[in-house]
Amino acid sequence: MATAFAPTKLTATLPLHGSQENRLVLPIRLAPHSSFLGSTRSLTLHSSRRLNHAHATRRSPPVVGVQEVVKEKKSINSLLITKEEGLVLYEDMILGRSFEDMCAQMYYRGKMFGFVHLYNGQEAVSTGFIKLLTKSDSVVSTYRDHVHALSKGVSARAVMSELFGKVTGCCRGQGGSMHMFSKEHNMLGGFAFIGEGIPVATGAAFSSKYRRDVLKQDCEDVTVAFFGDGTCNNGQFYECLNMAALWKLPIIFVVENNLWAIGMSHLRATSDPEIWKKGPAFGMPGVHVDGMDVLKVREVAKEAVTRARRGEGPTLVECETYRFRGHSLADPDELRDAAEKAKYAARDPIAALKKYLIENKLVKEAELKSIEKKIDELVEEAVEFADASPQPGRSQLLENVFADPKGFGIGPDGRYRCEDPKFTEGTAQV
Repeated sequence: MATAFAPTKLTATLPLHGSQENRLVLPIRLAPHSSFLGSTRSLTLHSSRRLNHAHATRRSPPVVGVQEVVKEKKSINSLLITKEEGLVLYEDMILGRSFEDMCAQMYYRGKMFGFVHLYNGQEAVSTGFIKLLTKSDSVVSTYRDHVHALSKGVSARAVMSELFGKVTGCCRGQGGSMHMFSKEHNMLGGFAFIGEGIPVATGAAFSSKYRRDVLKQDCEDVTVAFFGDGTCNNGQFYECLNMAALWKLPIIFVVENNLWAIGMSHLRATSDPEIWKKGPAFGMPGVHVDGMDVLKVREVAKEAVTRARRGEGPTLVECETYRFRGHSLADPDELRDAAEKAKYAARDPIAALKKYLIENKLVKEAELKSIEKKIDELVEEAVEFADASPQPGRSQLLENVFADPKGFGIGPDGRYRCEDPKFTEGTAQV
């Protein structure tokens, strides 16, 4: 059955730095359709005419498609990762999955409040990108942000305590599930509204560019912005693609396309469901990758991060993935077809990595069991720590809300004005 992701061929016009005569018409050739819903190759740009030397030097090399990267590496070395790298990836993915499973338990026990959106099934995307970053690189997330924070190095204790609303949380209990932030780890926040984080990420990338090009500092920091397929119909997305391409900002836009925007199918909501095509429209490479395979995600991420560090500008990467739970823990998940859910459950990214590591004799199953046991204990300890931690005090109520909390709500004596019996006089008539 043909889908909206079926292969096609189109012609894109990419304006270069110059006049109308210097515009370049490039056929975009897509890979043949695979068993995955979409193609697992990136676009390849082929010039329909020769570029002169001046134009050629202006163009940044395109991101190499994941299949070509894998093929090239296999000709040199049959393995895509070392044992040490494999263990790091596996531990990070197990941490994400186990942590989210525990969150579900704690939510239903009344330890967490509000909306809690879990990341189960999408671990290959977070791990594939973030474990390639340095501490000084920045990550901007969405409301589905727990695992991004964990991958960036925020402790399980700090994330769990934040979910419990405790003062030991990474935002001292004031952020909650959808607002994980850590200055220490350059985790620039989760955002409750879709598209909110993309301008913040673009600003962080501009800061890196400015420090490097204007202040002449030794700065190779990159920013990774994560967002979902539903966000890609919003204006901030297009504005920031344009700005990032215009200024060649060191940013990677990562679309976690889990095919559903709450209960709306991506195929029904978007005129052209192939989101990666929007990259070339703004003059940046667009890549589509199997987001259920951490090794494929990692190869694409490597190239995109390297381009950004070299000063070659942004990349748009569409990771086609799937969430194994409902939109949030309040969602009974009755809209998605059972066969569709079973299809993606059979492609569990953690099981796929485990199979790769064992079949290629990189590790023994006992080593992976040891990691799983270690993570179970880590998550259990994080729950105990969060549960025993104190609630934020009343004095914290207006902190991080106003620049000068004493200017609003707190009197000159340091006491809350609402505690003054005369504070509400005359308000009854209003």
